[in-house]
Amino acid sequence: MNTFFGKRTIVLLVFLMLLILGPYGDSRVSAIDRSTYKSLKTFSEVLDMVEKNYVEPVETDKLLQGAINGMIKSLDPHSSFMTAEMYKELEVETRGIFGGIGIEITLVKDVLTVVSPIEDTPAYNAGVKSGDQIIKIDGKSTKDITIQEAVSKLRGPKDTKVTITILREGLAKPKDIEVTRSTIKIRSIKSKVYDDHIGYIRISSFQERTGDDLKKALQEIEAKARPLNGIVLDMRNNPGGLLNQSVEVSDAFLKSGIIVSTRGRSKSMESEAAAKDDGDEPTCPMVVLVNEGTASAAEIVSGALQDNGRAVILGTQTFGKGSVQTVIPLEDGAALKLTTAKYYTPKGRSIQAEGITPDIVVKPIRPAEEKEDADNHLLREKDLKGHIKSTQENDAKAEEAKKEKDNLDRDNQLKNAIDILKSWDILKKNMKG
Repeated sequence: MNTFFGKRTIVLLVFLMLLILGPYGDSRVSAIDRSTYKSLKTFSEVLDMVEKNYVEPVETDKLLQGAINGMIKSLDPHSSFMTAEMYKELEVETRGIFGGIGIEITLVKDVLTVVSPIEDTPAYNAGVKSGDQIIKIDGKSTKDITIQEAVSKLRGPKDTKVTITILREGLAKPKDIEVTRSTIKIRSIKSKVYDDHIGYIRISSFQERTGDDLKKALQEIEAKARPLNGIVLDMRNNPGGLLNQSVEVSDAFLKSGIIVSTRGRSKSMESEAAAKDDGDEPTCPMVVLVNEGTASAAEIVSGALQDNGRAVILGTQTFGKGSVQTVIPLEDGAALKLTTAKYYTPKGRSIQAEGITPDIVVKPIRPAEEKEDADNHLLREKDLKGHIKSTQENDAKAEEAKKEKDNLDRDNQLKNAIDILKSWDILKKNMKG
């Protein structure tokens, strides 16, 4: 037996004794402990045989790394072992700046699947959609790939290209999409005012400053609206992010009530977050827009506002990612991302694999594939450089109104949300009269 194997055996035996005896001594040794010992012994024997007999020399560290990855992968799609480099990438991602194509991915029945493309990123602009199954990356199969391996393949320096091969419902055959990587700077909050009275806030993901940025956006729309009669909170295709930011966002709209609770195997993983009255929460009616790409932290906010009766949820069933991942740093700079609990809405509903059901189901009207239209290619006066602008082009306010109308014409879910808030205001005025 070589020296490394002897040391490894000692490490396994020490671990086993700690596992079996723990703080209780040998009085609690059970059949499970004996089974664990047998499995560890088998693992050690297999590792020794591979080291000695495999057709080519193998690196023991690589074998152990593969064993760890396989063990964690067998748990669920969201648990993973991260090397030191992967852990650093995760820390960078939560700050909202990283190099890549801009998608949130997961494993659905062992198939690499897009949760949602992040708005205004290369993947989004290239036409990648929620639910797309990525079967190849740069021509190589993604079968048996881990999330972290996929992330490392998709990330890369700005202006480099990566080709993903996707399967999509409705497509007769796989489709190659070439995406040019960019520095992804996620602007998690966008806002505007529709019709002078309806505030619109778009949250694309939950990053370190999302809560603070939301408060600024609320101040801006309250200053622009005359007065603010309603708010549309758009979290469609929001893949989630930081739990504490979802709590801050929910709290910005709630004066009281439970926001979210977590439950796990151990008492230490049980927690409950509650809203507090800061005195500046908007009190106008709200509609929250969700769809199949709304996941994780975005589902927490949706569930909190729905269960507390603060907002009407409109759109389609959300993704259903309701598990808590705890990142545990290891001594060598690596880390373990482990699923340790599940999220529950204020009324005790589990989000995991169920998602949030909208109060009002509105499916998007997807435009048919555009047919070749020669008229679209005709050169017009307005296309000529230096042309004399029309009255409407010179009128900035009219042009902005036209853009808003175009947006609403293309987005039936947003139009429905704004119409609901308008009718709310009309009903309130009529009741007063």
